[in-house]
Amino acid sequence: MKNKIIIVVIAILVISFLGALWINWQSQPGKLDAFAKCIKEDGAVFYGAFWCPHCQNQKTMFGKSAKYLPYVECSTPNGQSQLPVCKDKDINSYPTWEFKDGSRLTGEASLTELSEKTGCRLP
Repeated sequence: MKNKIIIVVIAILVISFLGALWINWQSQPGKLDAFAKCIKEDGAVFYGAFWCPHCQNQKTMFGKSAKYLPYVECSTPNGQSQLPVCKDKDINSYPTWEFKDGSRLTGEASLTELSEKTGCRLP
């Protein structure tokens, strides 16, 4: 009985420690926060689909700063169709980046390409 109590206490301490580390990590700014926010402020839009591996790669380039990207989900929840917002914009492949001048980049765009298209500085 005593061993079970010790195991439970150790498990609680380990879980608490890991939770504290996770909270601390989440509260730290991402390296590309300012860059991602600038892209959004510049009027660029990132069209993608949840099932698209290239869209996931694009988000991964930004790490935890991806939450600031101007992302528009194009897929219906079942992944079988496209939402009207993307049909109306004639988005045919993912990812597609659209910029304020009306130009587009399709496929995974490098951070350098996004910087050049938006005028946003990379850190």
